[in-house]
Amino acid sequence: MLRSLGQRPVTGSDEDPRVTGLRTAVSRLRRELAAHPADFPDRAIAEDELAALAAMTTHGVPEIPRLRRSLLLIAGAIGSVSALSTSLGNVRSAVERFGEPPRR
Repeated sequence: MLRSLGQRPVTGSDEDPRVTGLRTAVSRLRRELAAHPADFPDRAIAEDELAALAAMTTHGVPEIPRLRRSLLLIAGAIGSVSALSTSLGNVRSAVERFGEPPRR
């Protein structure tokens, strides 16, 4: 199917697998959040931070402190929505694969 669109498969890509995993996890959580019927006070914050994370995955390896900050904001915004907990956990795991931020 990809060839019919003039595209090549991504196998053998030079992209960091951590970035690919983060992009996938963020995409899944964004879809689930968009489909979630309940409105809650910090939903816009979660949507904005997920958009920021998605943008970070398009420019190489993201900055670890920025990843962690976004994760904290997202977790604070949607942490009590149990229907999103699995996907939020996947985003957290994807962020953790980047390791700890450098110590000062």
